[in-house]
Amino acid sequence: MAIERLAISWQLSDTHGWGVFGLNVARQLIRDGKLPPLLLAEPYIIEMAEDDVEELRPYVTEQRTLMGQVEARGENIYSEQIAVLHALGAQFRHLDVTDRVRGRVNIGFTFFERGAFDADAIQRANAYDRILAGSSWNRDYARAAGVRNIEFVSQGVDTEIFKPGPGTGAYKDQFAIFSGGKLELRKGQDLVVAAFKIFHARHPDSVLITSWRNAWTESAMDVTASVHAATAPEVDADGELRIKDWAVANGIPADAFIDLGWLSNSVMPDVLRDMDAAVFPNRCEGGTNLVAMEAMACGVPTVLSANTGHLDIIADGNCYALQDQRAVADPEGPGGMWRESQVEEIVERLEQIYADREEAKRRGADAARFMQDLSWENQTRRLVGAIEDLF
Repeated sequence: MAIERLAISWQLSDTHGWGVFGLNVARQLIRDGKLPPLLLAEPYIIEMAEDDVEELRPYVTEQRTLMGQVEARGENIYSEQIAVLHALGAQFRHLDVTDRVRGRVNIGFTFFERGAFDADAIQRANAYDRILAGSSWNRDYARAAGVRNIEFVSQGVDTEIFKPGPGTGAYKDQFAIFSGGKLELRKGQDLVVAAFKIFHARHPDSVLITSWRNAWTESAMDVTASVHAATAPEVDADGELRIKDWAVANGIPADAFIDLGWLSNSVMPDVLRDMDAAVFPNRCEGGTNLVAMEAMACGVPTVLSANTGHLDIIADGNCYALQDQRAVADPEGPGGMWRESQVEEIVERLEQIYADREEAKRRGADAARFMQDLSWENQTRRLVGAIEDLF
C-alpha cells in the first residue's frame, strides 16, 4: 500500500522557528499535491494572507476532527497510508502526539544544541525509520554518538517574500543593525549588547533593532551566566520579557534601541530591508538559523558566528564570518559543543560594514543569491527525497 500523506506532529505557526518550518513545509506539500500534509496540531497564526488561510483551512478542519476522535475514543491511530514527521527535542524525546499517531513510516526531525546522549536517547533515535537533522553539524555529531540512520536537510526560506528590495526609510540617516532570535544565552544577545555599546559610542547614528521575544521566559534567565550581562531580564504583568529595560540596564542608550515586539513572519521582509546590517553571534545553532537566513535572503549584510549550524550557510563572500570561536562549557552537557564569538571581532565586522557600504552591498547580494537555492520549494522537495526510499 502506497504512502499517501505526510503527517506533521508539531504546531504550525508564523511566529517561531519550528512553527515557520512546519507551516512552509505544509504549504509546499499542499501546492505540490503529490503527498498532501496531515496536521496533528492546530496551527497558531498571527497574520497571514487570506488566500494562504483558505489554502490551509480544510487541513485544519481535518486536524480538529481527527484529533477530536483520538481524544474522545482514547485510542491511538496507526495508518499504513501515512508517513509521520515527528519533532524531536533534547535527547531525542518526542511530543505526546507521537505516542498517539503512528504511520507505516516514522521519521524523526531534530535540531539539538546539547549532546551527551545517553544510551536511552540513542535507542530512541534508532527506533525511527530515519532521522533528519537540521544541520550537517547535528548530523555528524549524532552519527559519531551512534545514531545509525540520520541525514541532513536544511530549513528553507520563503524567497517569494524574503528578497532584496527598497526599504521603507524608517531609519533614514541612521545606521540600523538588526538582531533576531529569542533572548537566551545560546543566541548571544549579551554579545550583541556588549558590541553595540562600543560601536554606538563611536557612531552615534547607529540604532539596534531587535526581535528578541521569547515565549519561554524562564529560558531567558540563563543570560546571567554571561560576563557581559549585568542583570537578568524582568517579566511584566502579562508574562512578557521587558526587553528594552534589560538592554538599557546593560548599558544601551534608550534612544538607540528599538524592540519590535511579537511579529508575524509575513511582516519581517519589510523590517529586514530597512537594515544596514544584521548580527548573529550565536553560541550554538542546531539548525541553520532561520532568522539569519531570512536576513541574508533580503540582501542584508550579515555577521555570523562561524560555528555549528551556521557553517551550512557561510560561503565565500556571502557574509561577515566571526572566525575567533572559543570553546564554552555547555551548561547542560560536555564542554566543547558551544562556541563563543569575541566582542572585539563583532565590533570589527560592524566597522567594516559601516566603512565600506559598497562591499557590504556586494556581500548582501551574494547572500541573497545563495539563499535562492534554499527556497522552501527546493527544501521541501529535498526533505521528501531524503525519505521517499522508505515508502
